[in-house]
Amino acid sequence: MPVARSLRSRGAMNENDENGPVTRMTRAKAALSTEGPTDAIKKPAQAKRSTATGGAQRPRAALGDVSNVNKTEAAEIKGAKKTATSKAGLTSKATKQTAGIQKLSQTNSSRTGVDKAEQQEPPRKKEKIEPEEKKIEVEQAKSQKLKDDVVEPVQQEAGLSEDVADLDTEDLDDPLMAAEYVVEIFDYLRDLEQTTLPNPQYIEHQPDLEWKMRGILVDWLIEVHTRFRLLPETLFLAVNIIDRFLSVEVVALDRLQLVGVTAMFIASKYEEVLSPHVANFSHVADETFTDKEILDAERHVLATLEYNMSFPNPMNFLRRISKADNYDIQTRTLGKYLMEISLLDHRFMSYPQSHIAAAAMYLARLILDRGPWDATLAHYAGYDEKEIDPVFRLMIDYLHRPVSHEAFFKKYASKKFLKASILTRQWAKKYHKLYIDSSDSEPYTFIKDGEQ
Repeated sequence: MPVARSLRSRGAMNENDENGPVTRMTRAKAALSTEGPTDAIKKPAQAKRSTATGGAQRPRAALGDVSNVNKTEAAEIKGAKKTATSKAGLTSKATKQTAGIQKLSQTNSSRTGVDKAEQQEPPRKKEKIEPEEKKIEVEQAKSQKLKDDVVEPVQQEAGLSEDVADLDTEDLDDPLMAAEYVVEIFDYLRDLEQTTLPNPQYIEHQPDLEWKMRGILVDWLIEVHTRFRLLPETLFLAVNIIDRFLSVEVVALDRLQLVGVTAMFIASKYEEVLSPHVANFSHVADETFTDKEILDAERHVLATLEYNMSFPNPMNFLRRISKADNYDIQTRTLGKYLMEISLLDHRFMSYPQSHIAAAAMYLARLILDRGPWDATLAHYAGYDEKEIDPVFRLMIDYLHRPVSHEAFFKKYASKKFLKASILTRQWAKKYHKLYIDSSDSEPYTFIKDGEQ
């Protein structure tokens, strides 16, 4: 009897609710239960097999209707003799029925109608394509007209001569380059850098400080900047904040490092996407200053500078000149190294950042033998060779002297920066006599006298 109950439940699960054989099967099982255990097991099993076979035919007939199979052919498939006692029989039936559908789909009369419809579609597609092509031509004509309307004002504002190549017109299609306003932007930056210049003689009203101490502080900040992997703009802004603050406020020697850490903290907030936490700056200072002291110093420095962080970074001018240099990676790497010399040497403090960037690119091209300083480079740099000469000579004077700022030298001695510090120093030792006279050069106090 346990076998009969399991078969009954399986038969009910395999049939729909509206089918009647479920009730008849249950009554038959109840009637046969008195005949003996052998008949009770055999007869329901046969009814189960016939039910399973009928249940397997119904979804196949429905599938045949969906697949455009004729009713006569579906009936023939249903009437085919198959063994329903094994799963292999059901599998072979499905395989054969599927194969019949694939065969019928190749010769079906409805397929002929579809083929005729597909043959008639290309003319309709052509009718849709022709207006689209006309629209594209109209849009191209409009864009070309707008481009021509923009190119002429850009060229007029730039005041380009015949010897100067127009490098901004090719960027008109790139909105990130702001080619329509690039001339006005750099004119504004050149006006702004005059207002952000620090006092080049502020050390005179600092009784506890000397230029040598400032060099030590900046060299340490370069090491911190490298450890935190910050942007170049952050370093230049931090040193500018220090010089502008020291131009106004008198600072004791034991608070000079606090000014440097605070300036780097402010600059990283202004330039970085994710600036280091104040605790990180306290840690690199060997816990000399607490987090509260750095935050209090931050408020004091910002209030002294009137929250004016509009510093025209020399990296912007370097990229502008590098565009005229065809974005040569070696020249620009050397130019970055030469620009950072101005952070360590106080003699560069009286020159604007655009002037320092132009001199750095000029010297980098001279060291790498990249050709003369032509009209295009002079135009996009904003300085000709005669104007660059004084800053250019200061850079060569720094390079041929003994190495005094070790962190700065080691930073650019790595392969990442193409060993710029080693290359430029070797060149300066060999050719500095052609450009400067050591006896007439301005004296400069260095931290160490060791040759490297």
